[in-house]
Amino acid sequence: MSVNPYWTEQDFEVFETPGLEARMEALKAYVRPKFEALGQDFSAYFSGETGDEFFPHVAKHMRRTVNPPNDSWVAFAPYKRGYKAVPHFQIGLWESHVFVILAVIYEAPGKAAMANKLISTQALAELPSDFVMSGDHMKPEATSIASLGEEGVDKLLSRLRDVKKGELVIGKHLSRSDAAELDQDGFYAFAEETFRELLPVYRNLLLAHEKTAVR
Repeated sequence: MSVNPYWTEQDFEVFETPGLEARMEALKAYVRPKFEALGQDFSAYFSGETGDEFFPHVAKHMRRTVNPPNDSWVAFAPYKRGYKAVPHFQIGLWESHVFVILAVIYEAPGKAAMANKLISTQALAELPSDFVMSGDHMKPEATSIASLGEEGVDKLLSRLRDVKKGELVIGKHLSRSDAAELDQDGFYAFAEETFRELLPVYRNLLLAHEKTAVR
C-alpha cells in the first residue's frame, strides 16, 4: 500500500532550485504552506503542554539579496515578536533531511546559565541515544548522542557556555528517503514524540533563562 508522503520530493527539490528569486518562489509555493499549517498545529500543542501561549515564526528570509536559502523552518516560542533570543523549537527542511529540534542560538542571552543547568541536571542523559546534537544551527550536520558519548556532549555544552558564538541544537533528523515513508499522520506523530522527549530539556533551559532575565 503506497504512502502519500507529507514531505514530497518536490519539497526537497526546492533547495536544488538555482537562483534566489526562483528558489523563493518554489519555497513559497510548496514548503511554506506546510510550515504555516505546522505552525498553527504545534503552537497549540506547545501551549497545551507548557501552559504558556506559543507563537509560530515561519522563516521569511527577508535579508537575503543574492544567495538563496539552503534550509527553511518554522520556529515555536512563547513570544510573539521573535524567538532567537530564547530557547525555541523548530521544524525545518534541508535538501537532505527534515529536522525537528530544540535550539539555543548565539543571540540568546544567558547561554552560560543554560549550559550549566544542563550540565548540573544531566537532563540530556534522559534522551534516547539516537537523538542528534550540533553546535551550529547554520550547518545541516549533526551527531547522535550515542556517537558523541559523554565527553562529546560535555564539549558541546562547554562551548555553549564559554564561546560567544556557541550554540546548542538537539533533536531528530528524518532523512529524505525516510520522510517519503510517512504520511501526514505519521510525520505529526514523529514530530510530537520528538518534542515530548525534548520538553524536559526545554524546561531546564527556560528556568535558567528566566533567572538570568530577572537579574
